[in-house]
Amino acid sequence: MADMKTVILCGGFGTRIRDVSADVPKPMITIGQLPILWHLMRYYAHFGNDEFVLCLGYKGEVIKDFFLNYRARTRDFTIDLGKDEAITYHSRETEVGWKVTLVDTGLNAMTGARVKRVQHHVEDAPFMLTYGDGLSNIDLGALKKFHVKQGKTATVTGVRPPGRFGELVIDKSGLASEFNEKPQATGGRISGGYFVLQPQIFDYLDDREGLVFEQEPMRSLVSDGELAVYEHDDFWQCMDTHRDWTLLDSMATSERSPWKLW
Repeated sequence: MADMKTVILCGGFGTRIRDVSADVPKPMITIGQLPILWHLMRYYAHFGNDEFVLCLGYKGEVIKDFFLNYRARTRDFTIDLGKDEAITYHSRETEVGWKVTLVDTGLNAMTGARVKRVQHHVEDAPFMLTYGDGLSNIDLGALKKFHVKQGKTATVTGVRPPGRFGELVIDKSGLASEFNEKPQATGGRISGGYFVLQPQIFDYLDDREGLVFEQEPMRSLVSDGELAVYEHDDFWQCMDTHRDWTLLDSMATSERSPWKLW
C-alpha cells in the first residue's frame, strides 16, 4: 500500500496532565527537548508517511506557532542584522521534509467529530490515524500490510497496557468481536490507537460535536465485522499523567528510546 496521510488528534484539553504544563496543549509537552508530537511525526515519517493532518482544538494556536516558526525553533541560525536581517539556517538532526496541514476542528469537539471535519483533507484514499500523546515502536509497514490483507474498513492496533483504557476482544481470524471503552481491570488487549482506515470510515462518522470515535463508530465497526486488530506486544506508552511524562522524558534523554529509529 502506498504511503498514506496521517491524521493526528491534537485537540483535547489534557486535564489529567495539567500539572506538567498548563500553558500548552498536551501534544506540545516536551520530552527530551522537543514536543511529543514531533517525536510521533518523526516516527511516522521514518516509515515514509510524511504528510500529516493535525486536528487542532485546545490551544491550537500553540501548535500552529510551532510549525510556522519551525526552522527557528529546531535549528541553529545566523541572522545578519546589517543585510535586511537575512537568516542562514544551519543543518541539524531535526531536519525534516514533512507536509503538515493544520485544521481547527473546534474547541469542544470530540474525537469522532474531529476526524469527520478533516475528511476533505484526506480525500478518497486510505489514511492512518493516531493520537498526539503517545509513542510506540509499532512496525507501521507491517501494520499497513495487515490492514490490506484483512480487507476491512478499519484496523486498530491492540496492545497490552494498564487496564484503564478501551479493551479489545479479538477472535481467531483477527477481527474485533467486542469493544469496551475503559473497562475496570480486565484481561486482554486495549486499543493503542495507530489506526489504518479506508475512506468508508466516514460512513460511520458525522459532524455531531459530541461524537466520540471510540464509542459509537467503533462499536458499529465491530457489529458490522469491519474492525481488524493488529496485535503489538512490544513498546507502547501513552502520556496521560505526570508519571507517564516522567517515563517518556527519561527515555527521550537516554539511550532507551524504543521509538527512535532514525
